[in-house]
Amino acid sequence: MRLLFLLMLLGGIAGAIAYPWMASDLGVSEVGSFRVFDPESGFRPAVVRLSAQDSPIRVLVELTAARPLEVAADEALITLTVAAGSRTVLAQTLTFAEASPRETSPQLSDRIYRQQAGTIDPVEDADHTFTVGPAGMEAVDIRSIDVVLASAPAAIDPRVQPIGFALMAIGFVGLVLSLRRGRNRPPENPNSQPPKPRWGRGAEPR
Repeated sequence: MRLLFLLMLLGGIAGAIAYPWMASDLGVSEVGSFRVFDPESGFRPAVVRLSAQDSPIRVLVELTAARPLEVAADEALITLTVAAGSRTVLAQTLTFAEASPRETSPQLSDRIYRQQAGTIDPVEDADHTFTVGPAGMEAVDIRSIDVVLASAPAAIDPRVQPIGFALMAIGFVGLVLSLRRGRNRPPENPNSQPPKPRWGRGAEPR
């Protein structure tokens, strides 16, 4: 029974904790990255051909700055619009205030900030134009801006987590009770000896 309860506990952890994490993180794959700003060329739109089978698509923006950003939560740095033909499918202002920076190289002071701009769903079979513009970036020394497209994470089955938590509870309680039952079992008498055989060497005399 202990093995059964242990398996239930592990299965519950997998369903309640591991499954949502794997569906949201491991299910994401990058479609492509497109440069939309650098100091030499300035701002330029990126035109990307997308199809309905790519749906849904996550749109992220990576900003590389020469030094750490110091912006308020309500201070927009750039704007992003995405158009499919003549129809706008996404419009967003980005602050990067809550984005965690990462280094481009230990020898450089540049920092890369990534922020999610939104999700395109459904996706049309059409050219999508990604246009980034300045909103309040005059005081920021920006090296480059890239639009990153990624497949959206797989949809999470809402039934899995409750079942996982239930299995965790049953497995934990059952495992604890089985361990207590084993400790409360009376110990064997060390002086007890097995009965002597009725025939052969060592048999009881008749």
